[in-house]
Amino acid sequence: MAITLSTDLAKFIREECGENVYLCYQCERCSSGCPTAPAMRYRPAQIMRMAQFGLEDMLATDASIWRCLGCDNCTVHCPHNLSVRRLVEVMRQHVMQERYLVGGLDALNGDEALRKGVQALGMLGERISTYYNVSGEDNSARLAWTDNLAEKPEGLVRDTEAQLVYFVGCVSAMFPMSYGIPQSFATVLERAGVRFTTLGGDEWCCGFPLLMAGQLKQAEALARHNVEQVRALGVPRMVATCPSCYHMWHHTYPEILGEPLGFEVVHAVEVLRDLVTEGRLELKEPRRTGVVTYHDPCDLGRKSGIFDAPREVLRQVPGYTFVEMQQTREHALCCGGGGDLETFDPDLVQEVAAQRIAQAAEVKATVLVSACPQCVRTLSKAARAQRVRIRVLDLTQFIEMALA
Repeated sequence: MAITLSTDLAKFIREECGENVYLCYQCERCSSGCPTAPAMRYRPAQIMRMAQFGLEDMLATDASIWRCLGCDNCTVHCPHNLSVRRLVEVMRQHVMQERYLVGGLDALNGDEALRKGVQALGMLGERISTYYNVSGEDNSARLAWTDNLAEKPEGLVRDTEAQLVYFVGCVSAMFPMSYGIPQSFATVLERAGVRFTTLGGDEWCCGFPLLMAGQLKQAEALARHNVEQVRALGVPRMVATCPSCYHMWHHTYPEILGEPLGFEVVHAVEVLRDLVTEGRLELKEPRRTGVVTYHDPCDLGRKSGIFDAPREVLRQVPGYTFVEMQQTREHALCCGGGGDLETFDPDLVQEVAAQRIAQAAEVKATVLVSACPQCVRTLSKAARAQRVRIRVLDLTQFIEMALA
């Protein structure tokens, strides 16, 4: 029996993201580390194999590539450091740009889950392009979280004398459930004497949801706008509490612009670590004490290499015993909220999140801390659904509790 082999897809993938799919020899380590593999018709290793044989239509008309969380656990397990996530991103761009946005649902020729999920992602893209945020609300409401602050900081919007520009992000800015994160971060910065500012309504979505929805081209305008706004302020440092925003600014924006941003991009955990180390924050034993564990956000840990800073901060809070879960650091299990899966298949998100909550319960944690608004949202919902008595907090919230 003759084997028909097309190299077009492999060549396309290598040109787009640099991944050489022919290095994959089907050891299945990527599949074993993938939290959503059981829900895929084609496991990560099979996706690689299909790319090797040029089976573009099979990949483009199946939901498997959209059930990837983009967590990059596959890369950690791969002997050749191949990233199924990057292959998936390329395929999503191809499907969304060349099929769905051109020919609509009929161009997908897939099952109902694929058609429904891609349509939802297309609508997400429309909301972001129209309103500049994921919620579809008036973007001028990005500072609604400040309404409950005891006192609004001076220079909150576009202060050119600030030391730090705080890029709040869509989740924290637009979802009331997450307001506590920017509120806590603002309180901590104020207590440490750090003068910060925001872009206010001129802050647009970072574009990460569009990247994962196969709409990187549409995200370019957002990136250029955001960078121009920060450059215009002339503030030397930009900070994000959202790892996806951080990853987009730190890794993707320079690629889109083809040049350095001209200012430093950091995550809030790095700022908190520095403030604690320098003695600018006095921490006391919180009213509640117990056992705390840390969940590594994929975009901050595995994909950006920031593991130590949040742990250094946690260990400085008196009254709590710090413990690690079974899967930590580069091997940490995803919360389930990555890769736009919440839009494509929300039920699958909860299945993954339930596994992570179970790991926290296993080490008898009373508090599960992360450094990501989306992780906090996803894991909080899972804890309630599983009726597990674990409090889920962002690191900024945990530190605010311990302020003297």
